[in-house]
Amino acid sequence: MGKFLAGKVVAVTGAGRGIGRAVALAAAAEGAKVVVNDYGVSVDGAEPTSEIADAVVKEIESAGGEAVAVADDISTMAGGQRLVDVALAEYGRIDGVVCVAGILRERMLFNMSEEEWDPVVATHLKGTFTVFRAASAVMRRQGSGALIGFTSGNHQGSVSQANYSAAKGGIISLVRSAALGLHKYGVTANAVAPVARTRMSANVPMELKEIGEPEDVAALVVYLLSDRARAENITGQVYTIAGPKIAVWAQPRELRAGYADGSWNPEKIADFLPGTVGTDPMPMLARLEEMARAAAAKERPNT
Repeated sequence: MGKFLAGKVVAVTGAGRGIGRAVALAAAAEGAKVVVNDYGVSVDGAEPTSEIADAVVKEIESAGGEAVAVADDISTMAGGQRLVDVALAEYGRIDGVVCVAGILRERMLFNMSEEEWDPVVATHLKGTFTVFRAASAVMRRQGSGALIGFTSGNHQGSVSQANYSAAKGGIISLVRSAALGLHKYGVTANAVAPVARTRMSANVPMELKEIGEPEDVAALVVYLLSDRARAENITGQVYTIAGPKIAVWAQPRELRAGYADGSWNPEKIADFLPGTVGTDPMPMLARLEEMARAAAAKERPNT
């Protein structure tokens, strides 16, 4: 076993399969005691079972590590709190939380129902909040800790995943808010936007040129949980990892501004805005055009 996380206690949501499982196993292999959370649902959020988390705990224990399973639904405040309470009861502290849990319910925006919107936002965004909320209260008292949220490149927007994209964009803002609010207490917060072969990526309607394995993502997460990342003051960041590639996303900032001589009216804006302030081109629109061309040619587009 490694020592990157020796002596630390880490809780991972969505840890029963895919990236979450890889993160739990990697954290344990690097010396952490792990709280394995998985509600045990399918990709669309149905059919919960507690056996999924238990199986990962057995894997960790068979490799010589320490872990405990929690099958609670982290989209509830009680579920998020219980994750942290179990860590404290079993191991006396909580040093890191990694919120991987997520589901998909795809639909075009104009056809999307409330029943398709609410569970996705609840699992991704509220599920990150509930765990961050419970963990940050303890980490503040400890004077240390790391919060890691999982976002996606789809925070840029998605044709048929408005619910998922909105939640993933919200997670980025939540992470940045946590980084600002908790910095003086020695707590870091970062987000990871993975590109890896999982149940969720299996149905992506394009050929991904840059894609890796869950283990690649787990390696980055372990680093972000570690004291070495804390020593470099890495906080408030969004990282993509796709196989051999690691990239950092830009912080939001004004791109271009213009000022009126006097007050604005619609006609003045129509004359001024396009040529002076302009727009910031949307990369996803160009990809849509590529996808449309590939579909017409009965090919799978690359991205």
